[in-house]
Amino acid sequence: MCLKKLPVGIENFEEFQKENFYYVDKTLFIKELLQNWGKVNLFTRPRRFGKTLNMNMLKCFFEIGSDANLFEGLTIAKEKELCEKYMGQFPVIFISLKSVDGMTFEDASAALRSVIGNEAMRFQFLLESEHLSEVERESYRRLIHVEMTSDASYAMSNAALIDSLKILSGLLEKHYAHKVILLIDEYDVPLDKAFQAGYYDKMVSLLRNLFSNALKTNDALYFAVLTGCLRISKESIFTGLNNLNVMTVSDPYFCDSFGFTDGEVKELLEYYDLEDFHDTVRKWYDGYQFGSQSVYCPWDVIKYVQILLRDREAEPENYWANTSGNDIIRTLLRKADQTTRDEIEQLINGGYIVKKIRQELTYREIEDSADNIWSVLHAAGYLTQIERLPGRRMKLTLPNREVKELFIDLVKDWFEETTLADTSRIDVFCKAFPEGDAALIQKMLNDYLWDSISVRDTAVRRNMKENFYHGMLLGLLKSRGNWKIQSNAETGEGYSDISIQMPERTGIVIELKYAHDGNLEAACKEALKQIEERKYAAGLKRRGMKKVIKYGIAFYEKECMVAMA
Repeated sequence: MCLKKLPVGIENFEEFQKENFYYVDKTLFIKELLQNWGKVNLFTRPRRFGKTLNMNMLKCFFEIGSDANLFEGLTIAKEKELCEKYMGQFPVIFISLKSVDGMTFEDASAALRSVIGNEAMRFQFLLESEHLSEVERESYRRLIHVEMTSDASYAMSNAALIDSLKILSGLLEKHYAHKVILLIDEYDVPLDKAFQAGYYDKMVSLLRNLFSNALKTNDALYFAVLTGCLRISKESIFTGLNNLNVMTVSDPYFCDSFGFTDGEVKELLEYYDLEDFHDTVRKWYDGYQFGSQSVYCPWDVIKYVQILLRDREAEPENYWANTSGNDIIRTLLRKADQTTRDEIEQLINGGYIVKKIRQELTYREIEDSADNIWSVLHAAGYLTQIERLPGRRMKLTLPNREVKELFIDLVKDWFEETTLADTSRIDVFCKAFPEGDAALIQKMLNDYLWDSISVRDTAVRRNMKENFYHGMLLGLLKSRGNWKIQSNAETGEGYSDISIQMPERTGIVIELKYAHDGNLEAACKEALKQIEERKYAAGLKRRGMKKVIKYGIAFYEKECMVAMA
């Protein structure tokens, strides 16, 4: 049997049937939408959870001239009456705002013109439509006119841009004598980009006017669907829009429409003969709570399956977490007081925190307080609810191993950034190593640990804990620009954790251990024993070091012990 191809990054619904990609059937989303739709429907879900694919599926289902064969064999095809009534019955406008970006407002508004202009170009039959007047056909021409003397961008004026979706809707309704379905994917991306680049107010004004015309005063509109990561405050861009039907990750609607359920993941793994990996996939990529449903991140599952099909020994990786800058977590760490650091530590170590979640924010408000950042982390998928409490409060936890290890990596980066800023303190710490002052090293390391965030969760692998402390110590030592510092380099008859070669031909070898039972002294002895048995010092002497100092360092939560030989 020829297996279906894995849909890595495939967001065009037509390709699944035509190119024989594996499809996790989400077509009942159409039925649920038709049973629960409002005039304007907003779905907020984290990135990489299938929003764009679902929007493309809606286009393929509803649009006049669509191919019914695309849905053959899928669940929605069993709903005969629904398909007869709605499939292929509507003009559909579908735009994605994920590419509306730019260093200036002018660049971003030009990108928006291109998105809308390109969509309008799909309907060039309007130029010959007998159902439109010449004035109406001219209004269409203004939407698709390209100024060839400049950079070949769409030349519609600001006024035309603001009216563009409403104008296009009206023209399509008149041509087809059917109201229009409007799909707007990633509606909040332009606001995020604008906030980062410093033209937020201008972009808010542009989108507010565009959306107001398209969604509020548009008589040609049947219904609209918008998707995004955050629910942006009505006062920001949805002013006066009283018909907004919002479905967030907390709401008990459309719970399994985005993301993969456990049953869907099991079926996928069985199809590719990978059912033995179900427990690993669950621990790493499940745990996102949408309403009452626990779901997996589709991107993660597909990427891991792709690698497993070539290497069944492959370890899971941070696929979803590495597709973004994760700047919001860095912002939280930068703003963190001791209470916030304790809360992050509690999350990393398998616990939960209780927070009042704000469902509506403007981008300007996000960084106003740590509480607002917690709300964004919840909406963006980094935190998931385990229980709802009175007063809009929630018990929140990290959803899975992937996000936990992301937090650990970012904590290491944050610690390195903050500690290296105190140059006098770090200078004293580093000088203690060639001087053989194990007591001072131990005292200062304990102080650094107290200021940082520890990893003590029993679910985290022992080597992951050792790597955390390894990275912390390596970050402190690498401030010495004239030291040759190597990590996990071959030294002697093995690979030492950290080896240092100094210009004065003094070598230092450091072996780290995590004392899983809390016995720091025994872990130090084990580290020093490993240095001797594997002849790490001899390896440094062969490289020209006249003197070699050996350190065994043991860690347990926020404690450490340093021994020297």
